[in-house]
Amino acid sequence: MAERINKHELQVDHRLVDFLENKALPDTGISADHFWKSFANLVHTMGPRNVALLKKREEIQDQVDAWHLANRTADADAYQAFLRDIGYLVPEGPDFEIETTNVDPEIALIPGPQLVVPINNARFALNAANARWGSLYDALYGTDALGSVAAGKGYDPDRGAQVIAWGRAHLDAVAPLANGSWTDVDMDALALKDPAQLVGHATRGAAKITLLRVNGLLVEIHVDPSSQIAGQDSAGISDIVLESAMSAIMDCEDSVAAVDAEDKVEAYGNWLGLMKGDLAQEVTKGGKTFTRTLKGDRSYDTADGPLTAKGRSLMLVRNVGHLMTNPAVLDRDGNEVGEGIMDAIVTTLISMHDLAREGGNSVHGSMYVVKPKMHGPEEVAFAVEIFDMVEDALGLPRNTVKLGIMDEERRTSANLKECIRAAKSRVAFINTGFLDRTGDEIHTSMEAGPMVPKGEMKGLPWITSYEDRNVDIGLACGLQGKAQIGKGMWAMPDLMADMLVAKIAHPKSGANCAWVPSPTAATLHATHYHKVDVLTLQNEIKAGGARGSLDDLLTIPVAVNPQWSQEVITTEVENNAQGILGYVVRWIDQGVGCSKVPDVHDVGLMEDRATCRISSQALANWLHHDVVTEAEVMDAMQKMAVVVDAQNADDPFYRPMAPNFDGIAFQAACDLVFQGRIQPSGYTEPVLHRRRLELKAQRNH
Repeated sequence: MAERINKHELQVDHRLVDFLENKALPDTGISADHFWKSFANLVHTMGPRNVALLKKREEIQDQVDAWHLANRTADADAYQAFLRDIGYLVPEGPDFEIETTNVDPEIALIPGPQLVVPINNARFALNAANARWGSLYDALYGTDALGSVAAGKGYDPDRGAQVIAWGRAHLDAVAPLANGSWTDVDMDALALKDPAQLVGHATRGAAKITLLRVNGLLVEIHVDPSSQIAGQDSAGISDIVLESAMSAIMDCEDSVAAVDAEDKVEAYGNWLGLMKGDLAQEVTKGGKTFTRTLKGDRSYDTADGPLTAKGRSLMLVRNVGHLMTNPAVLDRDGNEVGEGIMDAIVTTLISMHDLAREGGNSVHGSMYVVKPKMHGPEEVAFAVEIFDMVEDALGLPRNTVKLGIMDEERRTSANLKECIRAAKSRVAFINTGFLDRTGDEIHTSMEAGPMVPKGEMKGLPWITSYEDRNVDIGLACGLQGKAQIGKGMWAMPDLMADMLVAKIAHPKSGANCAWVPSPTAATLHATHYHKVDVLTLQNEIKAGGARGSLDDLLTIPVAVNPQWSQEVITTEVENNAQGILGYVVRWIDQGVGCSKVPDVHDVGLMEDRATCRISSQALANWLHHDVVTEAEVMDAMQKMAVVVDAQNADDPFYRPMAPNFDGIAFQAACDLVFQGRIQPSGYTEPVLHRRRLELKAQRNH
């Protein structure tokens, strides 16, 4: 048992006390006694209300389950009437526009890619913060973006020529010359068709840089005669460097495995380093060791005088949702406190270091918190009240903390306008997340019948309505020019050619940001925002009227008279089992909350708790409706455990699940499936946290 220290009736793990009192609180002007008193007041005021909201979730789910059992042949009108009767659907109020102020331009005015990274990995966090700028040439050369991957380690002039040609064609498309093509450009006499796109110049080392602006994003054209690639280029252009990840979410939630004070202190410590600007990490790469730190700003000369451009992505922090508790702090009754409540006051306290310094993260004195897994407007209003109390406790002006509402739960999607209204003075972000949203779709309607296979979900009316309504409602509520409307992750980090084809759909949908899995992907995705003027497109969407309907949104993806072959069923079960096992074994055994997991075809997929939620709920649903038996699923789990073991054979820290299948990780994966129907909203966190804590306790004895 960890040593605990009493702080105003809170029993706090000594490691968290040490971190807060000796690292986070100094230089904030907040005394330790005031902080702990405020924290205790927050816990004991809002904690019981948090519990009540979670109980309401359960009560609503029980009512929905009972209705489906009694009314499987009912029509859509009867279903919606029922949802209104129980408060699942709330009355929609009059039109309004959000009132959020002091929003940074990366959020409000400049569409572009957004990274999401686990905050407990300092190297990833630094990479994401530094991904504001990226080399287009490196991104094209080092991935399959050109249709193939580079062969060998040395420089290939033929591939270099392909990179140059791709870059020139892109510039012709998005920053055309007054005459001729970028293929034959004379950089000393550069004349653009739109002269306003030419911003300025700079010199860095041997490189002379010309700065352009395309749809709000900056583009550097480097001319460096000493560069190898410039040697085969008629214009001497050595690189095209793009403003890439305009923002980055530092994640305390889905992509991390933080189950106790030890883990939370690591996460909070990295957020502190980012907010103070002094986070550093020793990195070994290519046989060389160096210290990675946050990059500085970039300077240019323009016709209007010096220009400084930020060198780092604008950082948001994703707090934990309302469900989970954490043993780092116990309340006066000995209960674990709500982890989201703890995150709220601690991450805001840490952000005060940034708010107090020049040239930090926010130039407008704001902090950005993404809040996941909220169910409906009442829970959004509850989050707003928490941050009201936090700001009062820390002496911050009202609405310093901006709120991101993740539209990933069905009750939020169905009531999105009222969810935004509940946070109208704070909201700076909404998005869609297909995976968590689908997990909740399955769990909410578990009793309606067997669901269609996972791969068929994206072709159904509810998901199209979900994606369109999110943008339409966001624009109708005045988010344009004040907030982000985001789209979800590209989950295949090795398939950049496919991403270049597919992900342009996100800016074309009217979303002014979308998630990418790496800095390289951010640079490639930035080219989509050069081609799509999102802000102008948003005006066209607003003028065109609403697209998605509530009727479609509430159409349950239940299979009608399923006639699946045994082959189809086996393939679906094994694919889901493999994904769950590949993710869970690293989560439990190594504390890795987000990783690239090879699927059954050895294609690397980015997996986090959202991907695990949909897979486990899909299997739980088929089990519940006798599409498969427990024995068949267990056979698939064991078969896929052998596959996952083989895929991880080169990992020296990996612990095989086969042949005994009795390890904690394998048991956790089975719990997610066989107990999936009774998990709160189908979430994976309760099982994963319990099993990870079990393993950590086992290792400590």
